[in-house]
Amino acid sequence: QVQLVESGGGLVQAGGSLRLSCAASGRTFSSYVMGWFRQAPGKEREFVSAISGSGERTYYTDSVKGRFTISRDNAKNLVFLQMNSLKPEDTTVYYCAARQGTFLSVETRRFVYWGQGTQVTVSS
Repeated sequence: QVQLVESGGGLVQAGGSLRLSCAASGRTFSSYVMGWFRQAPGKEREFVSAISGSGERTYYTDSVKGRFTISRDNAKNLVFLQMNSLKPEDTTVYYCAARQGTFLSVETRRFVYWGQGTQVTVSS
């Protein structure tokens, strides 16, 4: 069982930056692929980024490439999402998720554990 707690959301002006953090419980954190997803009201949850257990492999959805960076600290059971050049369309709730294995899936159904979400609001 893995418990995930996100933090770092907030209100920022367009062009600004935020860093989201996700703290995970458990002693086998490095065996989990970690992902970030986001979901706007009335819309399906969508993939943002994923990182392998070792941190060597990352993957991003096209809309955030070059602006967002995912990273992890396995010694501290943390995963981060550095978000730069934020746009109003990035406004939504961001979720941290975990799945065992090595495949960097983009599908929500393949992630077993989810955090409660953190709100990101980008003003124009």
